[in-house]
Formats: sequence, structure tokens, C-alpha cells
Amino acid sequence: MTDATRSPDDSFSRMIAASPAPAPPIRIARLHLAYWWRHRRRLSLSRPTLFTELVQHRKLTNHDSRLPRLIDKVAVKAVAADLLGPEWVIPTLWHGTVLPETPPWPRPFVVKSRHGCNQRRFVRTGYEDWDEIGRASARWMRRDYGGWLDEQGYRGIPRGILVEPFIGSGDMLPIDYKFYVFHGHVACVQVHLEREHRHRWVVLDPDWNRLSRRTSDCDPQPPASLRAMIDAAEVMGRTFDFVRVDFYEIDGHPRFGEMTFYPGSGLDPFDPPALDAMLGDRWLNG
Repeated sequence: MTDATRSPDDSFSRMIAASPAPAPPIRIARLHLAYWWRHRRRLSLSRPTLFTELVQHRKLTNHDSRLPRLIDKVAVKAVAADLLGPEWVIPTLWHGTVLPETPPWPRPFVVKSRHGCNQRRFVRTGYEDWDEIGRASARWMRRDYGGWLDEQGYRGIPRGILVEPFIGSGDMLPIDYKFYVFHGHVACVQVHLEREHRHRWVVLDPDWNRLSRRTSDCDPQPPASLRAMIDAAEVMGRTFDFVRVDFYEIDGHPRFGEMTFYPGSGLDPFDPPALDAMLGDRWLNG
């Protein structure tokens, strides 16, 4: 049977054959409870077909040794520079484990953890509470990230803090373009708008047709560098069955953001739900 004619059962059989020993029952129970809480439906781990189910399955079975380096916000920059070119990479102003007593970097800048998600602070004016930012970064350093949602790829990432220049326009964060790459091909782009104050997102196909449900938002304009972003996402994701590769566009030029192997931890609902099934099919069947 050729790849073009393989069935979801064939794909899943290969995934199971490559899986390590079964996970502890408490981890499995935790995944079922979290999935029910967010989606209000039962999770199928024996025969997952939805994208959100396949993310849960990955948490239990995928222990790819490449993941920590690619999730690490410091280490992945070297990978992106090698594959795409150094001009794609947002520079690192500093990285370490304890912030200095006073910030020596030109404003505006961003402080974030290298080993976690949604752990960041923005310094735009210099009037921000630097002591509070220091306390927040110390909290990030006290624990590994990913254990509470069973995202095993975060294990092994050195705990740390990094500082980058702020790349938004004025006070606004840049639009975040998140490319869902299956078997080396982009299936859709999740566009995140107004992430700091009124966060929402829409999903479009690579030709910029909306896939998510219509809302009061007009479709965002495609970035000038869309084609370059698609090509770059496919280069970054060509050796994985699925990865999400994120980019920004600054003054018409694309910039690499990060790689994500558990988008939303598989707990963010898709609207319409048919998107969940469509992306699951792409994961299983390419």
C-alpha cells in the first residue's frame, strides 16, 4: 500500500508500534480529566482521530530526543539560523538565570523564560516595576514547565531567562502567524490578533481563505512575506509528522518565533469543530 492510499488505521498502527511502554495510569487519568473539562467529550487514546486527541497521544508516547532543543527558546535560534539564515532570528540581548538589579538593555525589550510558555514581561518605558519582573522571573525559575500538562518535551530544557528587543509597532505586539505543518506541508495558518489586550485568533488556509468560523473580525491581510514564511515553516517541519512553526513580520521581513509541539496543550477548542477532524486527518494521513 502506498503512502497516498494508507488509511488512518495504518498510520495509527505505526504510531503504536513506535510507542514506548504504557504511561502510568495517573498520567492517563489526568489527560482524560483535562480533556473532558475543556472539550466536554470523552478522549479517545486507543484510536485518536481528532487533532486535539493526537496532541494528548503525543504527550504519552512521543519522547523524541530532538524536542527539548527545539522548544528551548535560546537553543532553537541556532537551529533556525542554520536552516533559514541568521536574518530570520530575533537577537538575544542576554540570557542567564538571575536578572541584574537594574536593566542595562535599551528599551523597549521583552523578558521571558527559555523553558516555558506564557511567561513574559514587557519593558517599554522604564517605569515598569523591575522588582516585580525580577520576582516573576524567579518564580519561573523555581519549576520545570510542562509537567502539570504532561508535555514531556519540556523536560531537559535548562531553566533560564532571556531578554530580546521588543519587535512590535509602537506599544502593540506584532501579529503572530502560526503555521501548522504536517509531514513537511503547511495545512493552515493560525493568526493571533491583539494578544496583549483582546486576544483572539482566526485560522486560514495557505491561500488565505478562512477556515475558522466567521466573526465580527474581517480577515486579516496576508503578510507580504507569506510565501517565504510557508517555505520556511516547511523547512523547519520537514522531519516531523506535526509541528507548529511561528513567525512575525517586521517591516515586511519575516522573523522566526518558536516551534511548538503541543499547541494549546490540545485543550483549545476549534470553531467549527470540523477543523479538529480535518487537522487530525492531516496528521494521520499527511
